[in-house]
Amino acid sequence: MSDILRPADPSTPAAAVPTARYVRVLTIAGSDSGGGAGIQADLKTMAALGCYGMSAITAITAQNTQGVRAIQALPPELLAQQIDAVVEDIGVDAVKIGMLHDPAVVQVVAQAIRRHRFAHVVLDPVMVAASGDKLIAEETVAVLVRELFPLASVITPNLDEAAWLLGRPIAAVDDLAPAAQALHALGARAVLVKGGHLPGAQVSDVLLLDTAANAHEPALHRWHDERIPSRNTHGTGCTLSSAIACHLALGLALEPAVVAARAYVREALLAGADLKVGHGHGPLNHGHAPKAAVRVALIS
Repeated sequence: MSDILRPADPSTPAAAVPTARYVRVLTIAGSDSGGGAGIQADLKTMAALGCYGMSAITAITAQNTQGVRAIQALPPELLAQQIDAVVEDIGVDAVKIGMLHDPAVVQVVAQAIRRHRFAHVVLDPVMVAASGDKLIAEETVAVLVRELFPLASVITPNLDEAAWLLGRPIAAVDDLAPAAQALHALGARAVLVKGGHLPGAQVSDVLLLDTAANAHEPALHRWHDERIPSRNTHGTGCTLSSAIACHLALGLALEPAVVAARAYVREALLAGADLKVGHGHGPLNHGHAPKAAVRVALIS
């Protein structure tokens, strides 16, 4: 008798009735074959922070801790199908966007944001790898600014990316706030400029965000922390932006979400500083203190 026709075994317990769901975070980014950045770092971060991670891959890279050897963009149509498949079945509470290699991919992502009305979008404008390799086509930059800056809850460029976007160098801590203000003027609703590439014993970041009460004078938040000496910094930006998306999905407002995400990254840097992975810049220790998956009650 086939399994389809066989009577149910009365001793088999009935499946539990679902009463809750996960907190769901989607990463739209490139794949890092070395596992330290990109999609791989994003999913590790999401799992560590108690979120259910999903992915829509924009490009495949051949890379390791020493550099990027090759990049192969996936067809924009396939990217759109990945996003729609996830959203239409599982749902999404927040989105992190990483490497978008060409203008057609940027357009697909912008259309998806509008179509699905994502509540929280963290845009990490990945343009240059830690090794110095460029990860984005020159013609993509203007499209990225025009299409995605107004749709993102926050953008999170590092110094190299902010300098490329603005067409000018950022050489000192005092340049961070003006850079954030200039990026805000380009259409970004909130800007986190990361100063980790500046020399010195401290690491400084600046967050500029609009406030509902006084949107014409954005609030400015600054952080200055002792630098953690480590070669294992590959994927730091991917990890930070993913952590921000997770904390937004978990219900925090943007500024406390950035505070919590920065704390997670610093702890991951500390936990991974004495490890050797590869012969170049190794990854953070994403799993240094994993949290249990967060459950959200289903609305009946």
